[in-house]
Amino acid sequence: MERHTFKTEIDAPREKVWAILWGEKTYSKWTAPFGEGIKAEGDSRAETDWQEGSKVLFLGAEGNGMMSIIEKSNPPEFMSFKHIGIVKDGKEITEGEEVKKWVPAYENYTLKKRNGKTELVIDMDIADEYEDYFLKTWPIALHKLKELSEKKT
Repeated sequence: MERHTFKTEIDAPREKVWAILWGEKTYSKWTAPFGEGIKAEGDSRAETDWQEGSKVLFLGAEGNGMMSIIEKSNPPEFMSFKHIGIVKDGKEITEGEEVKKWVPAYENYTLKKRNGKTELVIDMDIADEYEDYFLKTWPIALHKLKELSEKKT
C-alpha cells in the first residue's frame, strides 16, 4: 500500500467546499466517478452522520463499498477516515484477504485558505492493485467537485 496526494485549487471559500464534499445532495455527484458500474449521479452514497468517531459506509449502486471510521473532523479544515473493512452483498466484513488490502488505510482531506480560494489536499493510502484506477479517477472526481463548488448559487 502506498500513500498518494491529490490536489486542486477551488475558487470558493472553504466552508462552501466542505459543504459540497459532505452534503447529502452533493456527495453523490462528485463521487460518482468512483463507483464501478455507477450509471448516474446519485448512485454513490455515504451513510453516516459525519461526526468524529462515527462509522461511515461508502457505498456504490450495488450497496458494496468501504467501511470506515471518522478519525478526526475539524470543519471546515480537516477530515480523516480510517478504513476498517469492506461492505459486500450488504454485509460488513472486517477480516479476510480482500480486507487486508485496505486495512488499515487512511484518507485525509485538508482544506487550506489560499488567496481567497481553497486548496484541497487529499492524502490517501491505496492498495497496489487499485493504484492505476485511483490515479485516473481522482482527477475526474476533483474536477466535478470544483465545478459544483464554483457554481454560483
